[in-house]
This record gives sequence, structure tokens and C-alpha cells, in this order.
Amino acid sequence: MPEPVFNEIRPYNNQEIQEAIPRILANPQFKALLDYLFPPEEHQPILSKLKEVKNVEEFQQVLTLPAIQAIIRNTSEGLTSSGFENISNDEHYVFIANHRDIALDSSILGLLQLEYGLETSQITWGNNLMVSQLIVDLGKCNQMITVFREGSPKEMLINSKKLSDYIREVVVDRNKTVWIAQRKGRAKNGFDQTDVSILKMLSLSRKSDVKSGLADLNIVPVTISYELEPCGAMKVREIYRSKKENYVKDPDEDFKSIIGGVTLPKGRIHFTMGKPINDELLKIDDAANKSEVVEEVARIIDKQIYLNYHLWPTNYLACDLLENSNRFAAHYDQKTRVRLAERLEMAQQLVNTDPDEIEKLFYQMYANPVYNQFRAKGKVEDLPRP
Repeated sequence: MPEPVFNEIRPYNNQEIQEAIPRILANPQFKALLDYLFPPEEHQPILSKLKEVKNVEEFQQVLTLPAIQAIIRNTSEGLTSSGFENISNDEHYVFIANHRDIALDSSILGLLQLEYGLETSQITWGNNLMVSQLIVDLGKCNQMITVFREGSPKEMLINSKKLSDYIREVVVDRNKTVWIAQRKGRAKNGFDQTDVSILKMLSLSRKSDVKSGLADLNIVPVTISYELEPCGAMKVREIYRSKKENYVKDPDEDFKSIIGGVTLPKGRIHFTMGKPINDELLKIDDAANKSEVVEEVARIIDKQIYLNYHLWPTNYLACDLLENSNRFAAHYDQKTRVRLAERLEMAQQLVNTDPDEIEKLFYQMYANPVYNQFRAKGKVEDLPRP
């Protein structure tokens, strides 16, 4: 059992799940969620089964799995996956993943784990995303770990150390898995890059030996690739405004992003499990200091994520539109042009100023995965010239 010191950040235990279910059922927002996800005739069977749920496994089978399947069915053109032969229930892992959608990235992992007969992971969520009691209850019933992101430098260090200790207990002592995004917040510009502060946080629970401490966690890079960028227009607006001003999110912006991720079209989705990085990690020079170690580990993770990114026609078209070329024309068709143009128009309408700059930022968001894959393959000659 987790220590009481972790009560503030850990997921709900079985008793707390049972206590949360009446709150979930009584929440008007949950009724709206059911209306969106399921036809009316399925509501009562789900509600009846929820009242009987006793633990996280039952909660996920009764509600989470059908809900994610419904979202995929309603808003995508299909989900594919690869690399699940790289993991098993006999091992523990920390999955470090690129991050494109607030709720769906880790939810899709859970869906696939269940479909492959694997135990689901505990998942990290920033406390800024816990914008309502319903989201807290649904998240904590789904093994959500709270990450506190505000406070003084001293408070931030204490919170990071607690999070690091908790993840180590879950993974190493209890032989479970944890999902964590490679950076704070989603990649708004399509440029997936591991923030070394995530690795420094993970290493806080083993200060004496960073290399072996990270190796204990058995890190696996994870890549999710959406054909249509989730909340793409909102991401472009944030990038643009951040260039022009000290950007501060609107009070309901995270909630809108959660809803947008659940409801907006995503095209096709591919999910790739990478391979554990320990073989490469343990080859890092023993003389390297902590900063050098985590920087090299970040590069190892990023390379797998770039190579495992499933490039879609939208990604290739964006490159050609940025470069005013047709070198990738074999990868897309007129349908792709129409779909990308529609989403560009949404971004330009949302910002409603400087359309040329919005167009550039929009295409960069889709093109960066192509360029990152070229870099990972050493194909520098294929990168656009400045």
C-alpha cells in the first residue's frame, strides 16, 4: 500500500472509487457525457453496472473502455498500433510519451493495454487540469496521479521529490507501470522534445546514481500520431499569442481543450510502443555528470519518438506547402488538401489577425514530425534550407 505521505497525489483506492461513484452519477455533466458517448438505450445498463463497481479494474471495464472506444469510433477514422510485443505484464515500466491531447493520449494507451491483455498504467495529470469535481473523480478512478505545478521554488522541489518517490514505489516496489508526458503540457508546434526536468524529477528518488536510478524505472518511449492535430486551431492561437505577449490562459481554456480533444475529428490515429532504453542508457559514460546523463537520456528517448512517429498525408502536405514544393506529392491527394485547408481556416478564424503568420505556424505544426524523423535518420540533406 502507498504511504500516507502520498495521499495527496495518488489515485483513488477501492473504497474511494466506491465513494466517488455516487458523486459521478449525480453530476449533470456526467449525464451530458453519457448523451454524447452512448445511445440512450445503453445509458441504464452502464448506470446499473457502475453502481456495482468495487475497484479500478471494474470501473475501467464498465465505463472507461466503452467510453474511449466510443470516442475513437465517433471522432476518428480508425486506431492502429504497433510495438506492443516490446512490453509484458512480467516487467515494470515508466512510459515517457509525446503529448498531443490532454486526455486522449494516456486514455488510448489504457484502451490498447486492455485489448492486449496488459495491466493499465497509472497516469500523471497536472493539477491545473482538475477543473471540476467530475474530472477529478473520473481521473482518480482511472489511476490518475496528481502533479502539482505551482508554488515557491522550495514547494516545487518538495512536490517533485514526492512525485519521484511515488513513481519509484509504484514501478520498482509494486512492479506496476506509469505513463508520463515527455514535457509539461502538449507540444503545440508539433515538435516533440523531452524536457530534461522530467528526467531530473524521476532521478530525485535516487540522487546517488542517476544512471542506475533511471535504469531501475525501465523507461520506454511512447509515440502517438494523429492525422489531424487535436485542438490544432487552439494550439496555433497559443503559439501566436505567446510570440506577441505574456500569454496567460483563459480560466476555462484547459477545459475547452479537454472537450475539444474528446469531440473534434482526429482522422486516423497510430500508437507505437518503443523499446526499453536501458541498453543505451547503461552505455552512457560513467564519468558523465547528472546533467550530461539526463541530456543524453532525453536524446535517446527523442530519437525513438521521432523514428516511431507515423507520418500521415497531412504531415507531408504541410512540408510541401511550407517549402512551396511538390517533393512529397506521392504521399497525399486532393482530399488531404481540402481537410488541411479547412483546419487552417479554423485557426485563422480563431485568431482573426495576421493570416500569413497563422498559416506558417499551422503548417509548421504538421511538418515538424517529418523534419524530426529526417534528423533522427541522419538525413540532414532532406531538411529545408533556411
